[in-house]
Amino acid sequence: MTSETLTDEAQYDWLTLEADEELLWSSRPHRSSLVPAFVVGIPLSIVLIGLVILLGAYLTYKNTNYVVTSSGLYKKTGILSRDVQKIGFDKVQNISYSQSAIGSYFGYGDVQVSTAGSSGVEMTFRSVPAPADVQELIDSRIERGEDRSDGEKEDVLVEILSELRAIRHAVEEGNDGTEEGNDGTEEGNDGTEEGTESTDGDLTER
Repeated sequence: MTSETLTDEAQYDWLTLEADEELLWSSRPHRSSLVPAFVVGIPLSIVLIGLVILLGAYLTYKNTNYVVTSSGLYKKTGILSRDVQKIGFDKVQNISYSQSAIGSYFGYGDVQVSTAGSSGVEMTFRSVPAPADVQELIDSRIERGEDRSDGEKEDVLVEILSELRAIRHAVEEGNDGTEEGNDGTEEGNDGTEEGTESTDGDLTER
């Protein structure tokens, strides 16, 4: 998979990873995605609009970054300002990619990410190299997160069952103690009745 590394600190100074978060993939848009802008802009470079097209395409390319980490997806855009977007894998509902004819020829395309509750595409990695590989990477991380979530749910159920057993055991012991206390009370009552009968007998004889 074609990707960049985070060797340029100035380029990635917008990205702050958690202590246990691992970088898996990063990239700008594919360089060949600038071809359409050059095809249109160069002939028009004799006038101002051609230079604007070329400069805008280049600055967009230089200031756009896509990152995949062990916990989610990041997208940074903006020329004069920064717009940073993050989506955690636990919120991703669907992932797909598409390629135009030019993108298929040069090996780049768009990766679209939809989240739960959203009406459409929430994030797009536009014109990234090898989009099928990027989709596969993201899918694998989502599946790994689901497996971890299932394991955590099982652990929680085991803990709940253990607590219920402990509560049941404590209740049963409490009931046994209550029954023993009741038996002792009944024995005491029997002794009291016997003592009363003996006293009544003595009084009668007198």
